[in-house]
Formats: sequence, structure tokens, C-alpha cells
Amino acid sequence: MANSTTGTRATDQGATKVRGSDFARLSRRIQDAGLMERTPVYFAVRLSLIALAFVGSWVAFFLIGNSWWQIVTAVAMAAVFGQVGLVSHELAHRQIFSGRRLSEGIGRVVGNLGIGLGYGWWQDKHTRHHANPNHEEHDPDVNADLFVWSEGQAEAARGIPAFFGRYQAFLFYPVLLLEGLNLHYGSVRALFNPSTKQRVLEGALLAAHFVLYLGAVFVVLDPLQAVVFIAVQQGLFGVYLGCIFAPNHKGMPTLKKGEKLDFLRKQVLTSRNVRGGGFTDLALGGLNYQIEHHLFPSMPSPHLAKAQPIVRDYCAEIGVPYHETGFVRSHVEAITHMHKAGAPLRARTPA
Repeated sequence: MANSTTGTRATDQGATKVRGSDFARLSRRIQDAGLMERTPVYFAVRLSLIALAFVGSWVAFFLIGNSWWQIVTAVAMAAVFGQVGLVSHELAHRQIFSGRRLSEGIGRVVGNLGIGLGYGWWQDKHTRHHANPNHEEHDPDVNADLFVWSEGQAEAARGIPAFFGRYQAFLFYPVLLLEGLNLHYGSVRALFNPSTKQRVLEGALLAAHFVLYLGAVFVVLDPLQAVVFIAVQQGLFGVYLGCIFAPNHKGMPTLKKGEKLDFLRKQVLTSRNVRGGGFTDLALGGLNYQIEHHLFPSMPSPHLAKAQPIVRDYCAEIGVPYHETGFVRSHVEAITHMHKAGAPLRARTPA
């Protein structure tokens, strides 16, 4: 099991010795094991249960009516929204359907209309992340727009990143309470970008979501209850998403300009797996097998656990560090790294 120092050293070694055929050999083993085959029964059951939970949570909301017990509904709905978000992720990677149009069509209904997440905007952002994970220039998830992810970013930080980065390890989880709203904001802002595909359709579906969501909440609840409901539901939705995605790469080695790796090493060395049982697999949507997911993004999520021992053993064969740890430890590693990355900001002499 590799720590960050080991991973960085391995990154340097991999940058000077690229072996592109390593992934091809691993891919053949995965193909021979049948792990890239579709799982229609699994997804039929999974999507039906999530749809039932989504509809059921809104039915419960209307049945409970004007009551502070709606706080319980808000908590449950945050979890359901998170699961719907995972379905959008699976659709974006064509894990469910092989066809692009079908995947994108359902993805827009599930994402834009269902939870107010701009499917086209998020898919573009996530595709760039997969192409260059943890690359400080090319991965939008490690842009220094709020937090800093390396000491180099901290040294160059000014303005908001400099302010937040100083104590980012303490601010990270409180800021996640705003992640749901941030995703809504990013989705709406993308509608004004000419490069966004299907802007009219995306905008119409997003507008329908906000009208239906806000309309239902403010019609059924008193104004104060409505505001509290939205704060709890959206806040916990953001925290849930953060707990799904943050352990995957935060605290793992970052790549800078000029650093190049072959595909296998680029994906493995920048990713972290999270150990756990069936509940962890369910709650994290299989993304606790982040290494396998990054190597084979279109692999159906129920096959990721089966692919793990194959990938782990293969990495041991070729000498590539493979990092996995527990759920709590993954967050400790991420937060510890964030605190270290912000050190140059804390060392600055106040102006």
C-alpha cells in the first residue's frame, strides 16, 4: 500500500519509463474475465429501486405536509438525490446503455430534471478529469479556484484561494454544505457558454426542475420551514457527493506541466481505493473502486469489485504502487494533504 511519498517517487520513475503495453495486457485479462459485459438485470433493478425511492420521498413530502417533521424527509431526500447523481455518472460513462444518444437523453432527464444537475456541463468537466486526473493544468477538479491542492499552487495563490487555502483543512467539510448549490450554479452558468451542447433542452429541463422543486417546497411548507428544508436537503446532498468523490484523488500525487505518464500509471498513481463491504459499495456507487473505474470507465459498476483483485495483482507484478485504505483513513489522508498543501499560505507574512 503506497503513501503519498511512495506514489510521488513512482510518478517520477513512470515519467521516465513509459510502457504503454502494460495497460493492453491488463485489458486483455479484464476482457477474458468478462468484466466489460453489460449487466442489464442489475441496472434494471438498481434504477427501479432508485426511481421508487425518488418518487416515494416526494410522496412522503406531500403526505407529511406542513410540519417540522419534513426535516427527516429532507435528510432522506439528500441521500436519494446523491444516488440519482450516481446514476447520472453511470450514464455519462455508458455503463448502462452502449448508445450515446440514449445515455445522454436519459442522463439529461435524470440529471437536469431530476436533481438540477446540468448533464452536459458536468459530463464535459468529468471527461476532462478522467483524461488527466490530478493534473494541475488539465484536471478541472484540482483548479485552484477555491482551495489549493499542492504547495506550488499555494505559493502562486492570490485572492480567494489564498484566503481559503490557508485553513482549507478546517473549511473543507463546511464548504461542502454549499456544493449542491455550487453544482446548480455551474449548471446554469454553462447555459451561457456557446460550447455547451443542447443548451435549449438543458435549460428547459433545469428550469422545470427549479420550478417544480421550489414550487412544491414553498406551497407545502411555511416560508421558514421551506428555507430550512432547502438548507438541510441541499446541504446534506452536497456533503454526500463530497464524501463520494473527495476520497478518490485528494491527497494522491498531482501532476504538473511537463510530467507525462502512460495511461495505466496516470490512472493508478493518482487514485485511491476505499475498502469496505456491501454498504460502502452501495453508498459510494462503486466509486470506492476508483482505480478500476479510472482504468475502465465504461465497466458496469457491479463488476468493479471483481476487477479489483485482477488489477491489484497486476500492479504488483509490474511494480506500480496500488493504494487502498479504509473510508475514515481516506478522509484523514485527504485532509492531512490539504493542510500540508496550505502551509506556504500560513507561512506568509501578513501584508
